[in-house]
Amino acid sequence: MTNSVDFSGRPFHFIGIGGIGMSALAYVLAKRQFPVSGSDLRANHITHKLESIGAHIFDRQEASNLEFFRPQVLANAVVLNSQEQLATTTTKSKLPQVICSTAINTNNLEYKAALELGCPILHRSDVLAALIADYYSIAVAGTHGKTTTSSMIGYMLLQAGLDPTILVGGEVNAWSGNARLGQSQYLVAEADESDGSLIKHAPEIGIITNIELDHPDHYDTLEEVIDIFQTFAKGCKTLIGSIDCVTVRDRLQPTISYSLYSDTDADYTVTNIDYRADGTTALVWERGKALGVLKLRLLSRHNLSNALAAVAVGRVLGLEFGEIAKGIATFEGARRRFELRGEVDGITFIDDYAHHPSEIRVTLAAASLQARPGQRVVAIFQPHRYSRTLTFLEEFAESFTHADLVVVTDIYSAGEPNLGQISGEHLAGEIAKRHSQVIYQPTLPSVCEFLVRTLRPGDLTLFLGAGNLNQVIPEVIATLSEPVKATS
Repeated sequence: MTNSVDFSGRPFHFIGIGGIGMSALAYVLAKRQFPVSGSDLRANHITHKLESIGAHIFDRQEASNLEFFRPQVLANAVVLNSQEQLATTTTKSKLPQVICSTAINTNNLEYKAALELGCPILHRSDVLAALIADYYSIAVAGTHGKTTTSSMIGYMLLQAGLDPTILVGGEVNAWSGNARLGQSQYLVAEADESDGSLIKHAPEIGIITNIELDHPDHYDTLEEVIDIFQTFAKGCKTLIGSIDCVTVRDRLQPTISYSLYSDTDADYTVTNIDYRADGTTALVWERGKALGVLKLRLLSRHNLSNALAAVAVGRVLGLEFGEIAKGIATFEGARRRFELRGEVDGITFIDDYAHHPSEIRVTLAAASLQARPGQRVVAIFQPHRYSRTLTFLEEFAESFTHADLVVVTDIYSAGEPNLGQISGEHLAGEIAKRHSQVIYQPTLPSVCEFLVRTLRPGDLTLFLGAGNLNQVIPEVIATLSEPVKATS
């Protein structure tokens, strides 16, 4: 049961507004002309963009931020004995709805001030659930592929002239960010299972790409994850799912299914698949009837699977296959999903969000497909969260077979305490038992220094992880671009 979200004009205040999920919600609400404010510890291009459309941004998370709303409260708080109830109602209606993510804990000073002031406190998933209920919604869930699939569906609908509202967990060049406000009834959203809030969403169309254990900080077993997805599935009027994931096939029984294997009984399948360095093509079938050839700029089988989900959505909405294929063919992907960041001296730099063993395997497989003969694939990996690294230690150790050189950093904590059970150096040692070229570089400066010394012309270099590893990419590129100083 979601908490009540007020869309009557009451202000929204986000604690941690610069986060990728929070900022998407704030953007859509601000574009819908609701009063929006929020705080973040560090300004970035996302907070600057929110300011440019009218959001008020605080650069600290402090109790005093809530004073911003107090004058509005006091101006309406003239209490006469005969009007006390009316005055109290008017006062409370001016207090903002305070939106938090799971990352905000109860000791946060701004959060505590909001409680003391009597503000309604909502989780970001409550706002997303309310928006999903306000539109004809398409919600993309799954352990992997959510951002690419939701972005692809949003782009496809945009190209087909359906003008959707879009909220995704990554930035997309086609709409210059992680969200856009459309004027139609359609909304495409990424639905996150990481904290269990997935169960709040009841879209018209739900997509489940796959199910694995990925957040051991919240779930103890895969069964707990499956339970969350089963509850989500029950809330979807139409459920589209990949039956290439055994768990989706056996435990959810989707209304509409898709598969990369033509010998399954899936509603949407493919044949004549051609995985190339510049993209992918395949012949798409709908319940035994050939629809036509699908062309993707994106690499590898996992992105073809994501595209099949988009095809299924388009057909449910009544689009002709030609419209669907035309949109998908020009989709370039989301940022930090095999994103080209630059080239210098023949070295290619790729930024990718992969942080789970399965994601690393498919990303490096795509890289090996793109690599030319004799070209090294260099994987720089920043483990994300102590709990994930410890839980999947063996799986991580086996995920780098497609890399010629592996560089491992210290673990990005994402706010988790270090209990001393696992380290980046420990992980590097486990990978080294299965791989001949593994280097441990604990800090970002040491990673930068090592790469500048070690990279050579022709290397295909991938920066993998959900933390801040990609911050070193511009520095490495800049250093390698400097003219060689003559020696006397």
